[in-house]
Amino acid sequence: MAELVLAQPKELPVGPIGRRGMGQWGVGALIASEAALFGYLLFSYYYTGASALPGWLLEPHPKMWPALPNTILLLASSFVAWFGEKGVEKGNRAQALIGLGGAFVMGAVFALVQVYEWSIKTYGIGTSSYASLYFTTTGLHMAHVVAGLIILVAMFGWVVWDFFSPRRHIVVSAGVLYWHFVDAVWLFVFTTYYLTPYLGFAR
Repeated sequence: MAELVLAQPKELPVGPIGRRGMGQWGVGALIASEAALFGYLLFSYYYTGASALPGWLLEPHPKMWPALPNTILLLASSFVAWFGEKGVEKGNRAQALIGLGGAFVMGAVFALVQVYEWSIKTYGIGTSSYASLYFTTTGLHMAHVVAGLIILVAMFGWVVWDFFSPRRHIVVSAGVLYWHFVDAVWLFVFTTYYLTPYLGFAR
């Protein structure tokens, strides 16, 4: 009588491979909802400014220092974070740590400069509708920067503990995608509050 040979069960996957997985879709949905929120705030600025009386704009000529260098720093941090992500994909721990750690430092400097800029404003959040919109929008962005910094430092620690591999790194890809979003949103905020006044908006 032939013996019954049971087939050995195949190992189940322990997680998504590469960038494919529900986590990436989840971050994408989060980014879409948060982008809509910022869109509402910026629309409020343009709508209110277009219908306001002369003098509504408290800063007809916003100072480019330190806002412009700070903006360049934040945008540059996206490339540094991308460099770190590529390090994880290649299995190069040193590159991953340099990229993620560098992006964290650059983001932290951005946040400190933003707080400094708030402190030297001659108006507060309750001064006018313009002031309320400015502090609400930049404050909401600051909250996203802080969340992004927490994500970056967490990923940095996980790389140190060797939690990722070239095969499984969706967490890094999702975290870096969120940081790209934070940087891209600031570009719209900066254009709205710092550049449009020079184009004659809401004089």
